[in-house]
This record gives sequence, C-alpha cells and structure tokens, in this order.
Amino acid sequence: MQMRTPEQMLELILNIAKADERIRAVSMGGSRANKDCPPDIYQDFDIVFFVDDVAPFWDNMPWIEEKFGKPSLVQKPEAMELIPPDNDGNFAYLMIFPDGNRIDLQITAHPYEDDGEPMILLLDKDGTFPQIQIKEDYWYIEKPSQKQFADCCNEFHWCLNNVAKGIAREELSYTMEQFNHYVRDMLIQMMKWYIGAQHNFQVSAGKNGKYFKNYLSPEEYEEFRKTYTDADYEHMWSAAFHTLYYFGDIARKVAESLSYVYDEAEERGIETYMKQVHNSKL
Repeated sequence: MQMRTPEQMLELILNIAKADERIRAVSMGGSRANKDCPPDIYQDFDIVFFVDDVAPFWDNMPWIEEKFGKPSLVQKPEAMELIPPDNDGNFAYLMIFPDGNRIDLQITAHPYEDDGEPMILLLDKDGTFPQIQIKEDYWYIEKPSQKQFADCCNEFHWCLNNVAKGIAREELSYTMEQFNHYVRDMLIQMMKWYIGAQHNFQVSAGKNGKYFKNYLSPEEYEEFRKTYTDADYEHMWSAAFHTLYYFGDIARKVAESLSYVYDEAEERGIETYMKQVHNSKL
C-alpha cells in the first residue's frame, strides 16, 4: 500500500473537522510544527481537535473508523488500566494506519494554553483562537547551573554502583535497566550540555539525544556508541568502564567551558568500587 503524502493526510484531517460542527478548531504540534526538525516519512501528525464536549468522542472507535479508516494499531491511554491515565478530561487516540502514517489525535474541551511550544493552527471556525507566541528557543539545550552540573555527575557516578552489583550478580534485566535508564539518562544530559556549550546553547540535540550524530565528531560519536552493550557480562563490564571514562571526559570539557568544578574524587571513588566488584575483592 502506497503511503499517503503529508498533504493528503492534512486534507483528510481538515475535511473531517470542517464537516463536524462539534469540532471548532484544529492544531498541529510535535515535529511537524518544528521548523528545526528534519522532515521524514516517520513523523507523526500530532493533532488536537478542540470541541465543546468530549463525551461524544470518548472511546468511540466506530467514529474513528468511519472518519479516519481502520487503524492497524491503536492505543487509547485514557481507556487503559495498567498505565494510569492523566484524567485531565481529554481523550487521545494514538493510531498507526495500514499505509504507515501515524496520527496522535487528542480531543479536548479545554481552551488552548500557549506554552511556547511550536504549534500550527490549522483551523479556527470561530475566529477566537488565542494568538500563538512560539518561542524560537523552545527546544534549545538549556545551560545548567553549577549545582545542576554537579547533581548530574553525582547521579551518574552513584547509579554506576548498581550496574556493577547487577553484573556481579548476573541480574540481566536489573543491570540493563540501571545502565540504560538511570546511568544513561545522566550521560545523555551531560552530552547535551557539551553540545550546547559548543553552540552557545542555541541548538537542540533532540529527544533522548537523537541528533547527537549531527553535532559530535565521528570519533566522539564512536566513543558514545561504545557505551552500549549486549547481554554478555564481560561486554557489560567493558561498556560500564568505558562509559565512566567517557562521561568524565565530556564532563571535564563542560566544566571547562562553563568555568564549573568537576569532582575528581567522586569519579575515583566509583572507579575504585567498580574495580573491586569486578575483581571480586570486596
């Protein structure tokens, strides 16, 4: 099945809204509203339908299928039990269609609140939609304070102790969670600050650092790649130590750029502990 073009998808969305008197306005956010985000075929359509009453649209799959077609996969966060919904009165349909297009549709009766996030107004039937004040720097990396910088380092170093213990105990799922969530979150944050400092904090590295490759040298990106590991425990040890040293290198450069202090003793402390655990000399 040939994938519908963005123009065809927007035409579908707008035709649905124009034909339904209950839908008073339509906005589009996300990557398609962000001029700095490189366009590709995987971008979602983050759409909001502004209505007076959400109830007729609440968990109404017959309406969805009649208007949009039958999705290949759908998630309705407000209808879930395992993952508690926000209970904000909105209802969302997250949908992937057979041609590969994805629409994240939110139905809301709340008035639009401008938080500066990039957003495009697609339809305003009443001419009363508030003025949109888009912040040009909304997605830019924010400069940290000395305390935020130190806290990131401390969280990174502290959580590595759990990685070391998990490897030693051969607790695969626990170790991977500690490594690829708590430790990696701090590594990615530090790398964002490193990139931000190089560009006067006037760039975005994307969600979870997805644009790192655009800003790091090939050598730096290769070092980052080595922080990932498979399920072999010795490979985990290699990646953990490499991550420790790579973080330290990046953090020192950030500290130098911002005239901050990097706690060398803290790094030595976790390095010693990791070596003790690795060599089973506790």
